[in-house]
Amino acid sequence: MRRQLRTLSKTAADRVAKHLVAAGRLMEEDPEAALAHANAARRDGARLGVVREACGLTAYAAGRFEQALAELRAARRLTGSLEYVPVMADSERGLGRPERALELAASVDRSELDPATRAELLIVESGARRDLGQAAAALAVLDGPELRGRSTGTSVARIRYAYADILEELGRLDEAAEWFARAAAADVDEETDAEERLAALG
Repeated sequence: MRRQLRTLSKTAADRVAKHLVAAGRLMEEDPEAALAHANAARRDGARLGVVREACGLTAYAAGRFEQALAELRAARRLTGSLEYVPVMADSERGLGRPERALELAASVDRSELDPATRAELLIVESGARRDLGQAAAALAVLDGPELRGRSTGTSVARIRYAYADILEELGRLDEAAEWFARAAAADVDEETDAEERLAALG
């Protein structure tokens, strides 16, 4: 971020940095305010990938999916990063376009993704299949090394949680309970409500 900000004047860089920090702090509790700060940073830093990323992520958090797509496409052009693809694909879902989400997911070489980004893309792809009423295909998307490995962490927990959620939707409650339990065991940072979902299944 500092390297990119050095391309601006000191006054503009300071102003942009303050808006980016505010956007980051507010994104979870007040996404609309976070988006306003990101948009303010964009006025001075529209050519910076980090600014367009902030605009895209805060727009996504605020449910402004058209803006999120536009900003993240720009960020991807500026940085060459693939880490935005899951959010872009989920924005397509948010706009009611699951087919486009699947096309976007299929357009990237997954071997080039880091494990966390690959896991998020699997979850989004599975969600798009569910949007299309393809529950069995949604399960198949998630059924891989990330699901059945021995590692823990938020990404593993989220994949297992999504898998359990589909099983519950299909009425396969014993299997759903097993995978909610596995999600809870992997969720060392307590990012999901897997334990509560497990308890609700009895």
